[in-house]
Amino acid sequence: MTGLIELVPPDDLPDDELPDAIYEAFATWAGDRGLTLYPHQEEALLEIAYGSNVILSTPTGSGKSLVAAAAHFAALSKGRRTYYTAPIKALVSEKFFELCATFGATNVGMLTGDASVNADAPIVCCTAEILANIALRFGERADVGMVTMDEFHFYAEPDRGWAWQVPLIELPQAQFVLMSATLGDMDRFKEDLTHRTGRQTTIIRSVDRPVPLHYEYVLTPLHETLEELLTTKQSPVYVVHFTQQAALERAQALMSINVCTRAEKDAIADLIGNFRFTAGFGSKTLSRLVRHGIGVHHAGLLPKYRRLVETLAQAGLLKVICGTDTLGVGINVPIRTVLFTGLSKYDGVKTRLLKAREFHQIAGRAGRAGFDTMGTVVVQAPEHVIDNERALAKAGDDPKKRRKVVRKKPPEGTIGYGRPTFERLIEAEPEPLTSHFQVSHAMLLNVISRPGNAFDAMRHLLTENHDDRPTQRRHIRRAIAIYRALLAGGVVERLETPDEEGRIVRLTVDLQLDFALNQPLSPLALAAFELLDRESPIYALDVLSVVESILDNPRQVLMAQQSKARGEAVAAMKAEGIEYDQRVELIEGVTYPKPLAELLDAAYELYRRGHPWVADHELAPKSVARDMFERAMTFTEYISFYGLTRSEGLVLRYLADAYKAVKQTVPEDARTEELTDLIEWLGELVRQVDSSLIDEWEKLRDPTAAEREAGEAVHAIEDRPPAVTRNARAFRVLVRNALFRRVELAALHRWYDLSELDGTVDWEAALKPYFEEYGEIGIGPDARGPALLMIDAGREKWTVRQIFDDPNGDHDWAIHAEIDLAESDEIGAAAVRITGVGPA
Repeated sequence: MTGLIELVPPDDLPDDELPDAIYEAFATWAGDRGLTLYPHQEEALLEIAYGSNVILSTPTGSGKSLVAAAAHFAALSKGRRTYYTAPIKALVSEKFFELCATFGATNVGMLTGDASVNADAPIVCCTAEILANIALRFGERADVGMVTMDEFHFYAEPDRGWAWQVPLIELPQAQFVLMSATLGDMDRFKEDLTHRTGRQTTIIRSVDRPVPLHYEYVLTPLHETLEELLTTKQSPVYVVHFTQQAALERAQALMSINVCTRAEKDAIADLIGNFRFTAGFGSKTLSRLVRHGIGVHHAGLLPKYRRLVETLAQAGLLKVICGTDTLGVGINVPIRTVLFTGLSKYDGVKTRLLKAREFHQIAGRAGRAGFDTMGTVVVQAPEHVIDNERALAKAGDDPKKRRKVVRKKPPEGTIGYGRPTFERLIEAEPEPLTSHFQVSHAMLLNVISRPGNAFDAMRHLLTENHDDRPTQRRHIRRAIAIYRALLAGGVVERLETPDEEGRIVRLTVDLQLDFALNQPLSPLALAAFELLDRESPIYALDVLSVVESILDNPRQVLMAQQSKARGEAVAAMKAEGIEYDQRVELIEGVTYPKPLAELLDAAYELYRRGHPWVADHELAPKSVARDMFERAMTFTEYISFYGLTRSEGLVLRYLADAYKAVKQTVPEDARTEELTDLIEWLGELVRQVDSSLIDEWEKLRDPTAAEREAGEAVHAIEDRPPAVTRNARAFRVLVRNALFRRVELAALHRWYDLSELDGTVDWEAALKPYFEEYGEIGIGPDARGPALLMIDAGREKWTVRQIFDDPNGDHDWAIHAEIDLAESDEIGAAAVRITGVGPA
């Protein structure tokens, strides 16, 4: 079958014939693949081929991806470079591989801030921030001929919307295709784009969905609603909740419904195969749910669990998926029915009714093109309304009885809604997109770095953005303040006469293209490494702490750490007899661990004087990866210790980011053997829990992997990470941590926890003679060092001896154990069997 790249019209084709040739070639390619273009796709293709900007506002599932492919094809046909942007890295990566399969890997590149593949390719997939940076850096000189912005409604995001706006302002040479299912009134964008680019701009709307939607407002309890939907073959049903906790609790409550037949449950078991469920939530909860035909899907899950749920749903085996309202972007679950459990949500500031855009974004996921002839959107009435209706129905038509019915009110702190709200949302257009332009140090630095008069360029940005005049004046004042700080810090200098590229102000430092995108404080981290004592026994951990301080805060983890620390502090204060009022006062000073905070804060202040732009980014000392290592915990133990079951995915993504950052940021001359061990441990820990977070990153760092990936089938559901023992260096650290965990628990006399790890050993009795002789077990850096761990590495088993660090330095007591290598590979961790505890 002919590839799309092979259908690009010849270079010598006359200009007046090229648009029709583009249209015919693309339509032929689509037809060869059994794709019949919808009318709105044909219109979009024609407009793009003839050089118009296109604003495509069509329902979910109406083929916007095909229009994006047509835009890339048109740009290639005209010899122009084309960019595709998406709001999240996962979508950028997914589109990258998809376009590699369509256009060939040599023609497609990707930029996401932490991954760069084939960056000079004629088609580039990137995050919106990357393209905004390019637009700021090069303006109309940028090699950008076509821009396809997916999920353009992100323009209205308060924190990130600037990145969708900047290319519209700074790339007048580009042809734009703006796409979303929920755009609302776009007339002002049409006028603005035509004015800026000199191209005709066409708005293409279609309210006709390939799969029409049927809306229902129901007054039955959710269990009854679901049973009705299952009975009438309306599954898969996505049950929308507005917290992760509510989604999980609902899924567990639904275990009382017989969702699947015996044959379907057997099919689920067959498809799951030997998929590795991590101990804890995976093995105790999710495995039981999915085998019953019920899925859970939200951002807090491990990526492999979300893929498992998606795969089972795609196979038609999950009848109910309980998830959060984030399904509008990046979810790959086929849904026939969307069931709203409510129409109000807490948005982080207040509880409010859903906006029309939110409602349509979620509802639009119902109905699968090619599978369903109709999608269903069901909204549950509030529980108090259902109760009231049932009470009235029980009273019948007797007016006296009906008057006596005591109607329940909405629970405290909630917002009531009813059928009128439901009907209004169905009919309402998405709200107009609102501007959220922002001025930052990074913006000024990028603009100043471009050739030409930076003052004119900034004036254009500050007065031609979409904000109102009073807001623009605030932007101008902020830009002036930032410029003066850059000038005072010596980061920029004013020139008496323009240089050869027309600059009258220029940078005194070199900037990499993505300096403000991935870890903008990486240069500070590099400087901070110089402040550390390389001879210190905790040097490797201190390096890790420097890297962790430049990562975004995983809020749920830090709050769990703080809660744990405060609970322990209160217990200690009570034991000391401290009065309540004083405890309350003292507890305010207890927070999550912040290693090197004083040193790093001082380094930050010093660094900021010469690099004022870092003021846009907060240094955040914290300890998550280090905390896990120092506690010698496995991932599962750490999740359990802090009660982070619903946030496993967040924790693992943070650890993956820490691994990538430490791998990329720490130069070779700053690495020691201990630090290399630590890096290998961290990478292997992430890989064994969910290999996709590391494997995809490493594939993307290898440009040849893209072509292989594009030609491969979707990973089988039973795919497992590589054998944990194959990385000998990392596995030694895992073994060392497993043994040291037992040393630490023994030192703290936590006999119950030890029995949970090794139930066949009577730890208290075994260690009684030791404590009678020595009194305590050391757990400092020397105690956990490799010198006190003896390993006899066999082919099938390792025999190990973890020596205690006693106060006298006799080193005559130890934990003796065997490590089964085959079992370790099976569970993805060190499989430890204690063979003895006693004199060495």
